[in-house]
Amino acid sequence: MDHLFATWRMDYITTPKYEGCIFCDFPSENRDEERYILHRGRACFVILNLYPYNPGHLMVVPYRHTHLYESLTDEECLDMNRLAARSIQVLKRAMAPEGFNMGMNLGKTAGAGMEEHLHLHVVPRWNGDNNFMPVVTDTRVVPEALDATFKKLKSSWLSFSVA
Repeated sequence: MDHLFATWRMDYITTPKYEGCIFCDFPSENRDEERYILHRGRACFVILNLYPYNPGHLMVVPYRHTHLYESLTDEECLDMNRLAARSIQVLKRAMAPEGFNMGMNLGKTAGAGMEEHLHLHVVPRWNGDNNFMPVVTDTRVVPEALDATFKKLKSSWLSFSVA
């Protein structure tokens, strides 16, 4: 029998759940590298997903606390879409993905892990990145550490002019 060791999972399992809203609190702390905030826009910011589906899994998040997509202002919608487009440019340059998934899970029933503060997922994809592991063992393999991904994407982000 083969064994798969995912020792980082114990941190996820045993870490106390965050009290409050990370999407409100993290940008106000001014600890961007520690919190994996890649970029701050006018109405939204870009942050790495702490438990990514794939390396480079980003989220574009409005600063304003809302779970209602229909309540977004024109400025928030525009900034969210501009930052999503820039995220794709950065990911293409830094990681050369072959495709992307983008979307939102609005509400718990739709799969939202942070249902009280909406956010747009931008997930880079590569041929073969979704293999037998999730099907056979209910396990995802993420082949790169979050710190390494942050450094790679941050330097790529900075090479673009700020929009």
